[in-house]
Amino acid sequence: MNGAPLVVALVGTDHHPFDRLVSWMDDAARRRPNVRFVVQHGTTRAPSVAEGRAFLGHDDLQDLLRRADVVVCHGGPGTITDAREAGHRPLCVPRDPAFGEHVDGHQLRFARTVGDAGVVKVVAQAAELATELDLRLTSRTRTGEVESATVARDAARAALAAELDELLRVRPLRRVRLRRAS
Repeated sequence: MNGAPLVVALVGTDHHPFDRLVSWMDDAARRRPNVRFVVQHGTTRAPSVAEGRAFLGHDDLQDLLRRADVVVCHGGPGTITDAREAGHRPLCVPRDPAFGEHVDGHQLRFARTVGDAGVVKVVAQAAELATELDLRLTSRTRTGEVESATVARDAARAALAAELDELLRVRPLRRVRLRRAS
């Protein structure tokens, strides 16, 4: 599909399956045969319609992001920052622990924070993703909503710092009296 619009979806490298996003991307590819879909699927099952790549080296990832018309990603700060630095406001589908996609809700919280700051567009449903893909593929403007990668990176760093502060908040330790073995 030389010259076809390119949609790149990134699930990251976490070992938890992210079948929901891969399935959504297969559905999107099935409905848009004139669009090339590349899905980095990690340890999740490979897509059956979209082109699949388990993992991408840094240079390959950067090249795909530069060439992409639309980027869809999980809620990881590194992936979001890479997409922003390539000029995208990614569609973000955070991993949800309720579906076994991660150990806790940190991606949901992080995505909400950077979504509220305009860094990403958070997508929670397959129908919403389809609508957003159509809007972006029709306009084919990747940078229209992107202020600058520096602003995005700073917002993502601030959100990550707040999330880490919450996760690492020191709680008072209880002293435990140990008994000696007799």
